[in-house]
Amino acid sequence: MGLTIGVDIGGTKIAAGVVDEEGHILSTFKVSTPPTAEGIVDAIAAAVSGASDGHPVEAVGIGAAGYVDDKRATVLFAPNINWRHEPLKDKVEQRVGLPVVVENDANAAAWGEYRFGAGQGHDDVIGNKLRRGRFGVAAEFGHIRVVPDGLLCGCGSQGCWEQYASGRALVRYAKQRANATPENATILLALGDGTVEGIEGKHISEAARQGCPVAVDSFRELARWAGAGLADLASLFDPSAFIVGGGVSDEGELVLDPIRKSFRRWLIGGEWRPHAQVLAAQLGGKAGLVGAADLARQG
Repeated sequence: MGLTIGVDIGGTKIAAGVVDEEGHILSTFKVSTPPTAEGIVDAIAAAVSGASDGHPVEAVGIGAAGYVDDKRATVLFAPNINWRHEPLKDKVEQRVGLPVVVENDANAAAWGEYRFGAGQGHDDVIGNKLRRGRFGVAAEFGHIRVVPDGLLCGCGSQGCWEQYASGRALVRYAKQRANATPENATILLALGDGTVEGIEGKHISEAARQGCPVAVDSFRELARWAGAGLADLASLFDPSAFIVGGGVSDEGELVLDPIRKSFRRWLIGGEWRPHAQVLAAQLGGKAGLVGAADLARQG
């Protein structure tokens, strides 16, 4: 199969891109994310139509945030969209007239990195196939409960790992620390609008590079949780590498170095066993789109 389209459904934008067999994006088209489930189907069709203009596209891959069934057709549950047993494959196929594959968005991004990004050469990371489980909803590592009765998560549970090791968590840590000790957050506050409420991720990164105590400590807190979680995953899967994606990975060694230190600290038998590499994703925000397109190519 030649050219395929990958679709990435985001909170504000739906992006579609034509991708070739080498993982190169040839064209893209973006539309705003509608507020309704049916509107999203219309938007996906519009994005596919816009991206495919002038290209002989043969299939479509969709990355959707939520549980996707083992047939890669139905979104069983999506925490941020009112999808409950949503037959997304059938609906989009009817609109675009092409074969459609639906995949969890994180799985699609992982596949994109494995095929064309930081995961190349690490065959044991995925083993040349996605580990989707019997019912298609495996590998939801972000929703492993690390704190019993902890912070409420968008999935409806409490204490999920992603509430403590994510970009949102980093901002929360910084705001909490800046509120408690504003004298240690002067650099951070000056980069924003001067208030704790105005702190954003980009401000924390720049403040940490300037040595702001609150910003540096916030990154350390994020890394502590991230590294500890990776150590648990190493006990389960023993991979050669972990690939850190999302906006946090854009900070490079600022976040990767403390994550590695935390990982080594919490890895059982870490003094005596080989350590997995902790790498930054290479495809950035394009990983999900590229991965979904490649999965569609493979059928």
